[in-house]
Amino acid sequence: MPIYPLLEAALLAESPAEKCRLTLKAAALCAESGILDWRAPAPLDIRPAGHPPKPPLVPPQALKTRSPHTAEGYAALLHAIAHIEFNAINLALDAAYRFRTLPEAFVRDWVRVAAEEAQHFQLMQARLRHFGFDYGDFPAHNHLWDMADKTAFDPLLRMALVPRVLEARGLDVTPGIRAKVAARGDEDTCAVLDIIYRDEVGHVAVGNRWYQYLCDARGLDAVALFRRLMGRYDLFVFRGYVNLEARERAGFSAFELAMLEQFEHDRRHGSAA
Repeated sequence: MPIYPLLEAALLAESPAEKCRLTLKAAALCAESGILDWRAPAPLDIRPAGHPPKPPLVPPQALKTRSPHTAEGYAALLHAIAHIEFNAINLALDAAYRFRTLPEAFVRDWVRVAAEEAQHFQLMQARLRHFGFDYGDFPAHNHLWDMADKTAFDPLLRMALVPRVLEARGLDVTPGIRAKVAARGDEDTCAVLDIIYRDEVGHVAVGNRWYQYLCDARGLDAVALFRRLMGRYDLFVFRGYVNLEARERAGFSAFELAMLEQFEHDRRHGSAA
């Protein structure tokens, strides 16, 4: 069975359960040989990917701030993580589906990432349900998918700005979130966060590897290009704690991290290039 119709169905699926089921089926299919059909038609320009009627999607600034010390506020925190993981399924599926002319290893990598994101979502949804809530019970924003839409025309931009910026931020913020969860004595959710953190290092590494591959293929300086993209798209690379150790394990060089820190310093002082 060719992989692309299955990826298309998973991308378009609105039900989270169906999206996860189809994604995991695609990952199982990727374990077989000969799954890529180079005669497949061009991909549909899927914008947006399938998502359920709930949660309602609102601008990030419209989201209500809730204290994690209340039952509802704690559930909202877990819901936000589940929503990130749901979006991450679509992002990885879209990379594998849309950029199908890249090497077979690219498609296999991103289908595997999508399957891991589906598992993360299922684990976090189970934690939400444990506390009497479910995915869709709180509003959410669509910032992650918005960046996928902006980079739909170029896999190099996608690799530069989604795994290396937006997903890499998870490496910075997850330890702090875990500390809040641990303070509540919720060891089961801590275990889920540990799985997510472990896998996300690998996901960012996949993005780094393919970003470097695409830069090499086009004869571009990967670090210099990344700096220019940060300025062009006006992205915040770092905010607050920066997990240098995890970023280095995910493939960021020490030189690159120093450059990015300088970039943020320049931004704050109004002298960014």
